[in-house]
Amino acid sequence: MAYLAGFEGILQVDGYAGYGKLAERGDVQLAFCWSHMRRNFYRRVLRIERDIRGRGAEERRLVRQQTIRALAEAFERWLRAKLALISQKGKLADAIRYALSRWEGLTRFIDDGHIELDNNTVERSIRPITLNRNNVLFAGSDGGAEHWAIIASLVETCKLNDVDPLAYLTDALTRIVNGHPNNEIDHLLP
Repeated sequence: MAYLAGFEGILQVDGYAGYGKLAERGDVQLAFCWSHMRRNFYRRVLRIERDIRGRGAEERRLVRQQTIRALAEAFERWLRAKLALISQKGKLADAIRYALSRWEGLTRFIDDGHIELDNNTVERSIRPITLNRNNVLFAGSDGGAEHWAIIASLVETCKLNDVDPLAYLTDALTRIVNGHPNNEIDHLLP
């Protein structure tokens, strides 16, 4: 909540419950990740998305509205019908409820060509951090863990923007040591 304070717009996320609190403010809309939902179901719209990935937002929106909307509506009807037929205590019912409870966010990408079908790019970029999170246990303090998180975020942001992390950190730290103004520290972001 503190990190995204003041943020307004669409936030593409996984199913982490904490994001719901953020959306309750009313100025954030959640776009949920199909990869997290599809883990429990057959891949359905990935072929269409592969064909339009990299195209302009308006073209993606039009293709999605013409092709994926009908698939998504049929899939939602199918999920609701199946949910009524199965035991409500099983894993399949849990998977269906997971999808239906996030349906608005799952289908938000259809009407907005800027939104991706999934957040796999971000998931891949944070995987090293996730795999390495036990190192934070030995950061020495909460402050040390926060510093580790900042550096890890900077390194991964560099990677996303095709910036060499070592060259970036060397340059940014050199500028700071040489008197870069604190009130302009944001100008040093990768």
